[in-house]
Formats: sequence, structure tokens, C-alpha cells
Amino acid sequence: MNKKQSKTFRQIFEKPTRSDNAFKDIENLMLALGFERIEGRGSRVTFKSFKGRILFHRPHPGNETKAYAIENLKEFLFAVGIVPEGIIDEERILN
Repeated sequence: MNKKQSKTFRQIFEKPTRSDNAFKDIENLMLALGFERIEGRGSRVTFKSFKGRILFHRPHPGNETKAYAIENLKEFLFAVGIVPEGIIDEERILN
């Protein structure tokens, strides 16, 4: 994981939830975490690995990922055991 991906990874777990992460940054992070990108119809994008899968709708007309999508991603990453170092408390992450 490079420096920019690491920064995006930490931003996902910030409180309050950010809504200014570019979708391209989220895509690059998921690929770096070992997920496969599967393009769906229209704006649908699924990221899949042996740990699970998550569906996104690529934002349009803008490029910023909505806060609810970041919340869903945070919950998914926590559920599959992918969290930044130093964050171990579920209550800290999900509330």
C-alpha cells in the first residue's frame, strides 16, 4: 500500500465520516487491499475477494464518494477484519 492509499484508508475510519474522498482513491485502495474490481451495469462497481464483496455506485456527476457509502465501506472492512493499526474497538469504529 502506498502513502496515498494509506492516507485514504485512515480517512475512511475518521470521525465524523468524510464525504470528500474521490471515488478513484477508494478504487485504488480496494485494489491495494487485494480486492478485484468488477464493473456492473451503469455506475455499479463491485469489489470482491475471498473475504467478501461490497457494491458501490460510482458517483456522478461529481467524483466524491458520499458519506453513507464511506460508512458502508467502514462497516464492511471492519467485518472482514481490515482496519488500520491502532483501531481495535468496534464501538470506536462504528459509532
